Amino acid sequence: MASNPPNIPLPKAWSNHIKSGILHVISLARIALVAASGRTARSRKAHIRLRAELAEARREISQLEEELRLKDLRMSRVRPRRRPHYRAVERMAILELRAARGWSRRQTARRFLLQPATVAAWTKRVDEGGERAIFETPEPVNRLPDLVRYIVKRLKVLCPTMGKKRIAQTLARAGLALGLSTVGRILKERETERPEPDENVSAETVGARHVGKPVQAAKPNDVWQIDLTVVPTAAGFWTAWFPFAVEQSWPFAWWVACVVDHYSRCVMGFAVFSKEPKSIDIRRFLGRVAAKVGATPRYIIADKGRQFDCRDYRAWCERRGIRPRYASTGSLRATAVVERFIRSLKDEWLRRIHVPLRRDAMQWELAGYRRWFEEHRPHQSLDGRTPREVYAGSEAERPSVDTKRALELVVHFHEGRRELPIVGLKNAA
Repeated sequence: MASNPPNIPLPKAWSNHIKSGILHVISLARIALVAASGRTARSRKAHIRLRAELAEARREISQLEEELRLKDLRMSRVRPRRRPHYRAVERMAILELRAARGWSRRQTARRFLLQPATVAAWTKRVDEGGERAIFETPEPVNRLPDLVRYIVKRLKVLCPTMGKKRIAQTLARAGLALGLSTVGRILKERETERPEPDENVSAETVGARHVGKPVQAAKPNDVWQIDLTVVPTAAGFWTAWFPFAVEQSWPFAWWVACVVDHYSRCVMGFAVFSKEPKSIDIRRFLGRVAAKVGATPRYIIADKGRQFDCRDYRAWCERRGIRPRYASTGSLRATAVVERFIRSLKDEWLRRIHVPLRRDAMQWELAGYRRWFEEHRPHQSLDGRTPREVYAGSEAERPSVDTKRALELVVHFHEGRRELPIVGLKNAA
């Protein structure tokens, strides 16, 4: 016979802290779920790992649905006649989504805060043209200026992280040369564009530990930059109690070390750690990278983290003929190249995928982005070339297209991942 549960008396005035208690319970449950997912992710049994991934995906879907529900509640409190109307292209997109999901009129109306009669009227009028048309499709038109405008806007939709410089360079690689001001003017027609951070990093921005002449990279594998970054596995580190953050270690986060060649922007190597690496871990990592590349840099530039600014690290560099250099405290100029790569890695990739809890899966995700970054992503600081082209000293053969004929925008995806586009142009048949 089961024993009775212990009678735990409630503290005085407990009812005054119910709302804070709810947040504490939910935050604690999140920590427990992440910890449990981390244990199952390391299981040797495939079916247990797959079950954990399925549970994590369902939890993510549930939270996204709750987020959308709250947004819809805010809009539903606005009177229907005072709500902003859907534009013609948006109406067409709604009907396309309805066809893809197989929604009924009532389901479609409920999802988009419409009336079923409105959806029925839209369906009847979908083929109307002329002034009565209430639908538009984002298809290219016959006139070249309009076609170019459509290509630029469509590329911004498919690749929202691309700024005007990168769009111009990407289209130039595909065979369509556009001025930077032209691309910027087209993007402003769609919406006010946020200023894109400049990737141009001159040699003078590479600083030193002591006052002296800045380091200049004259060739590949001449100057390397290294840095560490923390990648959360479950969206964030916040908790409802002091110190208001969980420990930045696995299963709540990965520590990623990256080495970037300053001359070519090629990623020489990366490593994934379950907790903040020590100096010995960094030295072993750099040794593996140098052995794999078959070259030793003249300089390695890092910040003043305790992994780099120590006696053992400097002795390791001295034995290999490497001169360690350091960024000034509070300044990222010396390590701007590797810092910019880490920002691109997070904005273009890690924040768009579900960060895995298994180390081999995390390494696979980083390797896929690295291949796309080096082979298909043009860089402003490299005059639109890719890091692999600069590292190998070659120039990619750019296709030529006839701008007097109709053009077609062709977008492929690296290894089938929609977050990593490969853009091209060809003449329409």
